[in-house]
Amino acid sequence: MTLAITPQVLRYQAGSISSDVDELAIEEPLEIRVRGRAISITMRTPGDDPELAAGFLLSEGVVRSRSDLLKIEPCDRAYSIVETPFRRDVVGELVAAARRHDIKIDFYFSHPDWYDADFRPYGFSPITTPGNTEQRELYGRTDVGQRTTFIFSAPDPTEEEQTRMMARHRQQLVELLTNYGPIDMVCLDMWLGARVWPQLRETIKLARKLQPNVMLRARGIGNYGDYYTPEGFVPGNPENTAMPWFVIYPLGRSFSYEPDPAQHKGGRWIVRNLVDAVAKGGGFMVGIGPDALGRFHPTAVENLREAGAWLKINGEAIYATRPRDGDLWHEGDHVRYTRSKDSRFVYAITDEWPGAVLTLKTVRAREGSIINLLGRPESLEWTQDGNGLSIRVPASLADPARRPSTIAWAFRIQPTP
Repeated sequence: MTLAITPQVLRYQAGSISSDVDELAIEEPLEIRVRGRAISITMRTPGDDPELAAGFLLSEGVVRSRSDLLKIEPCDRAYSIVETPFRRDVVGELVAAARRHDIKIDFYFSHPDWYDADFRPYGFSPITTPGNTEQRELYGRTDVGQRTTFIFSAPDPTEEEQTRMMARHRQQLVELLTNYGPIDMVCLDMWLGARVWPQLRETIKLARKLQPNVMLRARGIGNYGDYYTPEGFVPGNPENTAMPWFVIYPLGRSFSYEPDPAQHKGGRWIVRNLVDAVAKGGGFMVGIGPDALGRFHPTAVENLREAGAWLKINGEAIYATRPRDGDLWHEGDHVRYTRSKDSRFVYAITDEWPGAVLTLKTVRAREGSIINLLGRPESLEWTQDGNGLSIRVPASLADPARRPSTIAWAFRIQPTP
């Protein structure tokens, strides 16, 4: 093992400067784990890691004597969950459960792995390096320090570490794409930057061969991806690209478990953002995290049930629909439009109860058109003139309890060609 390097240095002595070679000790990060849980990362000169770890545990009060240490050994860098007390393949169990209920499989995969020092300083790694500040685009960092508090600075990755990093990155993706049957989507996250793009590109090509039908999120791979995801906001207008997209937005304060009921945004928020995104040609994914035992917060479940009840009535106006052309996706602040794939129907969705008459200015009904309020059996009376299409709402629905929904209302219209 190489413990020192011999770089060129400049010596200043007695007023003169000369070039020389000096010997410098190598420092590398060491992660110390107890029963599979990381408790510290420390910088050291490699060589006596078991002794260093034992001394660290004793000095920090983790153990009280030598007899408390049953075994010290190098960690398996696979970081496999089957080596933890859980000792089961949780991914396999989740995939099997999803398939029993005909749920599509979408794996989240972060390009950088911050538990592995080889991945420094890619993405938002907590470890920075000199190259990270000088040429941050090489490491996929758009703004050094953004969203990150650096733990310490370390040397730039060596060629050997970079090769090892990309090999592990590829092995993990290969495992996900070969161990669990057909995979529908892989939600790639973060960026690795220009320095390793050639290797990453070959990995993506391999992923395509292993799973030809998988859809890959574009993060970190650009046009090699299939879709992208605006995060934490719904775009103000339809996106100017042919690449599919959907919004990802946490129901609570983050994508992790939200313990505070008051921080859940509600079923009404889900529906309104869903309608807004779909009208613009996108989709909407609500982010909800479970607790340590895999349980979702009751408020999150309640919010989803409320949105699900709305979709059970109005899903026709959402699923398999398309946006209208140009700026016709909306009318004012409260009306959003979608259309059926064959253009046979246009759906006007309003999140404000229209009262006795709903007047629409950008859609015209064809002669003899049947107009319905989804969730109600009767066809509605309507007229149209130069001022627009006027749909008469039954007087019985003045009572909110008799309306098919309390969040938003979808009107199905047969438009002129």
